[in-house]
Amino acid sequence: MNGAPLARYDATLQGLARKDRLRTLAPRAGLDFSSNDYLGLAASKRLGEAVAAAIARGTPVGATGSRLLRGNAPEHEALETDAAAFFGAERALFFGGGYIANFALLTALPQKGDFLVLDELAHASMHEGAQAGRAQSIVVAHNDVNAVEGAISRWRAEGGMGCVWIAVESLYSMDGDRAPMESLVTLADRHEAFIVVDEAHATGVWGPDGRGLAAAFEGRANIVALHTCGKALGASGALVTGPRTLCDYLVNRCRPFIYATAPSPLMAVAAREALAMLSDEPMRRVQLHDRVAFAGRQLAERCGVTPSGSQIQPFVIGNVRRTMTLAAALQARGFDIRGIRPPTVPEGTSRLRISLTLNVDEADISAMVEALVEVLATA
Repeated sequence: MNGAPLARYDATLQGLARKDRLRTLAPRAGLDFSSNDYLGLAASKRLGEAVAAAIARGTPVGATGSRLLRGNAPEHEALETDAAAFFGAERALFFGGGYIANFALLTALPQKGDFLVLDELAHASMHEGAQAGRAQSIVVAHNDVNAVEGAISRWRAEGGMGCVWIAVESLYSMDGDRAPMESLVTLADRHEAFIVVDEAHATGVWGPDGRGLAAAFEGRANIVALHTCGKALGASGALVTGPRTLCDYLVNRCRPFIYATAPSPLMAVAAREALAMLSDEPMRRVQLHDRVAFAGRQLAERCGVTPSGSQIQPFVIGNVRRTMTLAAALQARGFDIRGIRPPTVPEGTSRLRISLTLNVDEADISAMVEALVEVLATA
């Protein structure tokens, strides 16, 4: 085979390079200001010991099949039982990852004739699930409850008769801001709508015992939540929590659940232990919140940045090339901060995404801010 069949792919890569949008894989290096390991659990002794003990008692590494075949391990069921109790839901289901769980929810639950309203800044997995699903969908302005209500009212006025679904993140991954959950739940109740809320970046960090920003509403018949296990929980996979009827429906009609090999039982063990750690070790959240506040003060005073109030702090640059130049300069100084470009963020909002975790302390944060001040002056 000559190179002709590959030419179109090579042309795409060259085009991305010209726009400073070519992605490459880079090794971990420097102080962690980019990961989602917010509570520092991924390398924690307790999590490692829980997995080691499971291996010692014969827990297999692989699930060996889908959950509906031989892949349904007792570790999966124990995690789901504990997760449902922890989050206050009727049932929980364990998926292999947050992306596939979001995609699965929005392709399986909203039905033909339903209407799905999606926040414009929600995760890409939600947008792709909406596009692949059977329901009519619309994207509305970020965190605009009036826009959500307007879209629903117009759909009803045009004859829409099905159920309404609203899909949001509780804490947005690139801006670090929060969804107006109370207002959205009030609106959903008024329109007899369901809410799918992605708690990926809130789970473990916010809410009572780290139960998330939608904790007050879990257990309601119209709330479905997604709690990823690969961020603050330090493991991998994702938990979908909600009414038993909807979870049972997913087991029967959700193709990404039915036909996928189940997640490793060892990851179920790790995620279950992480949930226990959220209750047993509340100081981790206190320490993280202190570092968030400290970083916010430092960035406001030294760089004029408005604090996000969360562990995700965007520093919007705008220009793609300058963003990546600044990120490279910070990485060269030993600070692992990544540049985020379109299409991950909207055009003109390329940014440094500063992630705060327990893998750094206040001295590291001060040094990072000092380096940021210096590279801003020269790059």
